Amino acid sequence: MLPADPAERRAVLAQLFRFILTGGFVTALGVGVYAIVALGLRWHPQIGNVLGYLVAMGTGYVLHSNWSFRDHGAERDHRTKMRFVIVSLISLALNSFWVWLLTDGFGLKPEWPILPMVFVTPAVTFLLNRQWVFR
Repeated sequence: MLPADPAERRAVLAQLFRFILTGGFVTALGVGVYAIVALGLRWHPQIGNVLGYLVAMGTGYVLHSNWSFRDHGAERDHRTKMRFVIVSLISLALNSFWVWLLTDGFGLKPEWPILPMVFVTPAVTFLLNRQWVFR
């Protein structure tokens, strides 16, 4: 995964570090909205998932394009924005899958989807953002 060239390796690690900080904040924001809606208000977990996604997507684009991947890739244009939306929709689909699988499929409490929302989905979105969106 890491490039052989030391300079490029440092650049990838710097992006990963910035992504972890920014993505951690954005993920916490989305999961926070999910928790308020699904756990606090006791609405259907998918409603919390979609509302969390909407909050996280808008915040994520601004932070990732201006900071996480600021030195990576070409100028931000409509293609970059469309690709970001597609990756965001993939993250929504993944998180919807976790909610469905763990709450409906396995009958677990609405807290359980938070684990893959925090650990699996961000790893997938980092790879897609780095390799396809902000290339």
